[in-house]
Amino acid sequence: MRISRLAACALAAALVWPAAPASAHGSPTTPISRTAACARGGEDTGSAACQAAKKANGGGFGSFDNLRIADVGGRDREVVPDGELCSGGLDAFKGLDLPRDDYPATKVTAGGSLSVRYRATIPHAGQFRIFLTKPAYDPSKPLAWDDLGAKPLVTVTDPPLTDGAYAMKVKLPQRTGRQILYVVWETSSTPDTYYSCSDLVFPKAAVAPATTKATRAPAKAKPAATKPAATKVPEAPKTTDATNPTEAAPAPARAQTVPVADTSKVTLGHQIIIGALALGFGAVAYAVVTGILRRRRENR
Repeated sequence: MRISRLAACALAAALVWPAAPASAHGSPTTPISRTAACARGGEDTGSAACQAAKKANGGGFGSFDNLRIADVGGRDREVVPDGELCSGGLDAFKGLDLPRDDYPATKVTAGGSLSVRYRATIPHAGQFRIFLTKPAYDPSKPLAWDDLGAKPLVTVTDPPLTDGAYAMKVKLPQRTGRQILYVVWETSSTPDTYYSCSDLVFPKAAVAPATTKATRAPAKAKPAATKPAATKVPEAPKTTDATNPTEAAPAPARAQTVPVADTSKVTLGHQIIIGALALGFGAVAYAVVTGILRRRRENR
């Protein structure tokens, strides 16, 4: 009789109290995912982005560790539509697809190693596929499959469970600004696949100073001083040596004038000879003339 009364009470309680939701399974908490930051049971950061996502969702979210789809079987790109990757296409999480640049994010360094902790409320065997958005990703647009690389950065199967979370390492490539780490967890012990978006912030690209030496206008050269034309001494013209055209032959020294015999002029010696001859002829002529005159006087 007593057992019957206890059974009746238990049945009544079951009818009065709604059934508790089934236990969920997991989501990344490092770097913090949008589900862990905004959904029920997560950290509930209360950020402006989370508030806007809840409003777009039409109310609260489902449990932070329950964003999962059954029977995907690796056909992620066929099952999850473009623009709905962060929600997995589920209405209970559709607000997480809002394209915003102020979701709670984790600062990282390009080329560095990123530690990933995937909190597991119920452990499962399975494979993790971790993607990162391409350099040209635009956070002002909904995330699409083309924004991710064709292959994951890393694939990890059955990682160790430490302090209630799966621990993994990811080598980050070169990126700048806001990016998204997209994690797909395909379990092998259940038919479910889980999806999540974790916002990352890489350092911005360095900007070169506006003013550099290369952009400065060269200083104007001062005109070279010139000497007045009146004081400039003319130089002898340079000539080119035919045997060595690349070098100018030195200017020849001035030649000294040497007297040269000129047949057109009578020299001093000639003048003496001519004078002597003239005197001789003169004397002879005088003697002749004198003799003639003397003879004429004698004949008279």
